[in-house]
Amino acid sequence: MPLHRTWLFGPGADPAVHEAMAASGAGVLIQDLEDFTPPPLRARAREMAPGLYPQWRAAGAAPCVRINPLEGEGVADLAAVMPARPSIVAYPKAATAAQVRALDAEIARHEGALGIAAGSTAILPVCETALGVVNVRELAAASPRVRFALLGAEDLAADLRAERTREAIELEYARGRFILECRAAGIEPVDAPYTFDDVEGAVAETRRSRRLGYKAKSLVRARHVRAVHDALVPTREELEHARRVVSAFEAGRARGEERVLVGGLWVEVPTYLNAKRLLDEG
Repeated sequence: MPLHRTWLFGPGADPAVHEAMAASGAGVLIQDLEDFTPPPLRARAREMAPGLYPQWRAAGAAPCVRINPLEGEGVADLAAVMPARPSIVAYPKAATAAQVRALDAEIARHEGALGIAAGSTAILPVCETALGVVNVRELAAASPRVRFALLGAEDLAADLRAERTREAIELEYARGRFILECRAAGIEPVDAPYTFDDVEGAVAETRRSRRLGYKAKSLVRARHVRAVHDALVPTREELEHARRVVSAFEAGRARGEERVLVGGLWVEVPTYLNAKRLLDEG
């Protein structure tokens, strides 16, 4: 799947929010049947999926559904929404390989019954506990459907017994550990949502995450999408610098030099490759 920079959660049964989500420009739109949908509204939310996912696809987004745990209402969630063919199924509080394997089997059963291409439905583990964060590589290895994982915020802070702050210092270690584990597993990490209301804070947090290596971020407010997307996209100045790095390094290599000096930085192979990756993203 392509790199989706913005992943937007929304309540399962709110048509007005669904319209705003479709117009937001987010790359992935997530109908949340878990925490964002109170139990009395879940049946209604499931009924909305067949009309909702084609609308989101028409808007250029990948439709995703966050189901409930399989031991709860997750089996009923999947039975209702799989005919609508979500691109991604998100699993809450993912923590063990057994959970991923069970979800893989359940999705495969629906794909077979519905004539959906085998393996085409991706799994997104939502890592919202300490155990989930440290087990990312096990989650990724449990199924080839796992191509990315998403870091939690509120539930993770609660599991850590941490004080939740706008600066998110309580999530710093988890954020760094998570991207390390995801890159080691060969999957794309999706950063935790900024759950406060201000756009400025969302942009500031996104920029900090991008410096760590995150290329994608989750959100819970449609009005944050454009600003967060812009904060994740390389700027013109960054792309120009990357071109200078690539050009200078390749010219130096052609002269037989092992490294070159660009803007006060000695550019060696890793920096050159990182600059090329930035150009590919841009």
